[in-house]
Amino acid sequence: IPLSSGMILLTWQKIAPTALLYQISPSLNMEILILLAILSTMLGGWGGLNQTQMRKVLAYSSIAHMGWTVIIALINPNLTTLSLMIYIMTTLTLFMTLNLSSTTKIKSISNLWNKSTPMTMIVFLTMLSLGGLPPLTGFMPKWLILQELIINNNPTMAIIMALSALLNLFFYMRIIYVSSLTMFPTSNNLKHHWFFSQTKTTNMIPTLATISSMLLPLTPILIIMT
Repeated sequence: IPLSSGMILLTWQKIAPTALLYQISPSLNMEILILLAILSTMLGGWGGLNQTQMRKVLAYSSIAHMGWTVIIALINPNLTTLSLMIYIMTTLTLFMTLNLSSTTKIKSISNLWNKSTPMTMIVFLTMLSLGGLPPLTGFMPKWLILQELIINNNPTMAIIMALSALLNLFFYMRIIYVSSLTMFPTSNNLKHHWFFSQTKTTNMIPTLATISSMLLPLTPILIIMT
């Protein structure tokens, strides 16, 4: 499917079920939420390890992220909303950047260095933020969710969720390693590619990239709000 359709499926389509979870949160069963969260994070983490298509990687990452959204729905529904908002912002940034550069495979990201280095850096930072690497924005919801689980006497679940997050971070780090420190076999002897002027708009990408990577210092304010 086109990248724009995938962006809608992984962002807009999550709003309705998350709103339903928020409304029925007082009547949810914690054991069922824990089971769903473990299955989602493990399936999303293991499924994305051997993928070469960026759309498949982001799809499995979306499954893993829903586990983090579900696990906290009963304890603190406001964190569910915050986690979804940050995920949507980060995913929008990544999809818009990939769509701008017409990148769908990991091999294409490795060639993106020769076309636009700033765009490549935005892709890498956004992927690390999706993986939850501090001090990027994506670390914030995971940190707050783990803190809430520990406060509510669920340290075992907090450890399992933290370990499952390493799977996501690993396959994003693998993509960055393959794209930046190795070169794919190519029949073209020229390293640099022709760069044509972009006809697509890029106005929102800098703003979204800033939100996706630099909001961690605002965590105390968000804690007060939630």
